[in-house]
Amino acid sequence: MNEYIELLKSLVAIPRESGKEKEASDFLQKWMEDRGLEVKRLHNNLWVESEPESGKPTLLLNAHIDTVKPSAGYTRDPYLPSCEGDRIYGLGTNDDGASLVSLLAAYMELSSKPQPCRIVFSATCEEENCGPQGIETVIDKFGKVSLGIIGEPTGMNMALAEKGLMVLDCTAKGRSGHAAREEGYNALYKALDDINWVRTFKFPKISEFLGPVKMTATIIQAGTVHNVVPDICRFTLDVRSNGEYSNAEILDIIRTNLKSEVVPRSMKHNSSSISKDNPVVRKGFEMGLEAFGSPTTSNQTRCCFPTFKIGPGDSSRSHCADEFIKESEILNAIETYIKLLDNYGDIVE
Repeated sequence: MNEYIELLKSLVAIPRESGKEKEASDFLQKWMEDRGLEVKRLHNNLWVESEPESGKPTLLLNAHIDTVKPSAGYTRDPYLPSCEGDRIYGLGTNDDGASLVSLLAAYMELSSKPQPCRIVFSATCEEENCGPQGIETVIDKFGKVSLGIIGEPTGMNMALAEKGLMVLDCTAKGRSGHAAREEGYNALYKALDDINWVRTFKFPKISEFLGPVKMTATIIQAGTVHNVVPDICRFTLDVRSNGEYSNAEILDIIRTNLKSEVVPRSMKHNSSSISKDNPVVRKGFEMGLEAFGSPTTSNQTRCCFPTFKIGPGDSSRSHCADEFIKESEILNAIETYIKLLDNYGDIVE
């Protein structure tokens, strides 16, 4: 398995910020082709399939190539992979390089022998920035998918549900006036009233795995000079849906209660979930894997078929300075993926 550890180190050394993955995709494509794989590509998305689409169920293994920008707190070169004991340091080691190389290793092993299913491995781009040329552009190329395994750092436990995301741009409108006199209508105060509602309102429906809907005000902008009552105040809301409400339902409730104008940037990132009775999930329970709900979004939100998220590493390390993954976590992930997914077609009901 050492070649997959070395592959991860090679990828760390290639900057691959969302939207700028070409060099990393070129490298990964050549790496796979050198090992006899027939790689398909659209934009910077890569995929391989164990056999042409047929009547067999299709199992999708997906991880993303891209990373966020390195944070200012790095004490190491984010693009220089370094090892200390069991740890491999470098940008994108935990999110999502470890899942990518582990799923690729599992694909190579599983597809090396006859399987009662068709397996597709995909390494996709623009996950971190929800860009327009990511998994959405190739998902219809994979055929009819029965189950998707989304590689993300979960400690190799099963994230059976994932919160959705809406970013809302809100505008409170007032009327300008002199701050020294009782003039105007302060848009900032209007926005603060709305933000206080966001802060205190509780959606009544609670998800077993995902808990409540979470709303957070994250940006606010108002005013030009100290002595003028602001007539415009803009603020941004980060809204995480819990599967008990669609994004459209949540938006309607928010608009009903806010005086500000509310405009969503996107409505497509709904929450996702899979039944605990899914055969692979049941097999995971038998293997001692635990289930939980994930508060972060991933490529799951772009998939229109059953998926769950599972991968090596810890989500708390993602997007942090001096990011790392443990080599032992990668080796365990490869072993777990293979055990969990071998003979997938035989356990499908």
